[in-house]
Amino acid sequence: MAKPKIGISTLYCLSKPFNKIIAQILEAKASYIEVVDDGFHTLNNRRVQKLKEIGESYNLSYSVHSPFADINIASPSKPMLKTMLKRLEKSMVYTNALNASVWVFHPGLKTGVSMFYPNMDWLQNLKITRLLLKKARDYGVKIAIENVPEPYPFLMKSVKDFAKFYEEVNEEIGLVFDVGHAHLNGQIESFLTTFRDKIVHVHLHDNDGKADQHLGIGYGTINWENVTNLFKKISYNKILIVESVEHVKESMQKLRELFL
Repeated sequence: MAKPKIGISTLYCLSKPFNKIIAQILEAKASYIEVVDDGFHTLNNRRVQKLKEIGESYNLSYSVHSPFADINIASPSKPMLKTMLKRLEKSMVYTNALNASVWVFHPGLKTGVSMFYPNMDWLQNLKITRLLLKKARDYGVKIAIENVPEPYPFLMKSVKDFAKFYEEVNEEIGLVFDVGHAHLNGQIESFLTTFRDKIVHVHLHDNDGKADQHLGIGYGTINWENVTNLFKKISYNKILIVESVEHVKESMQKLRELFL
């Protein structure tokens, strides 16, 4: 069976100017790079062109994490939602230009007015997901939704939430399985066994089981030997993205050893 491929997310250098991350990408010696389209690294034509150039020169493959700061696909505000959708659509355009394997996005969140409109945010979350999927098809982009962490007010965090989502959305859409996030609600094994056929992409990072710290692999409380065995059990052979913000090289090496 083919082994999974190990890559890195640019999240660990998000605080640095974009023109300085190129050297860090190359220094990491990873063949798979997930570009975070947010903050100082918000994509534009010039940046995409630079990424394409180094991708061709160094045989790099990309995925893109969609914008997530101030983004809520379940927003009850039509003007805000219209602006957010334009931003997300632009991100898909750049994803297509990079020939990226997947565009990762987050589910919607509850807001301060959710209590006044029961279930509206959930329905909005489904509606906009379908709309994003339609736009993705227009741009030739594969999209996948990520399980997100406690204690943030996301609408979808648990296995139960995602099971309901897949039952109601009535669309073929992949899951980006985030191990660190699942650890925070004690559902790593449950996610892997329940959605083994939905998982198309994986984020890996560690934490203390209490906060979403994005630590290096082995620097928190996740039992990585057990996690590795679970991935092997479901024959996962796609991409594993190290989404740690520290000890990135050590994390990549640790994963290589675990998946030998």
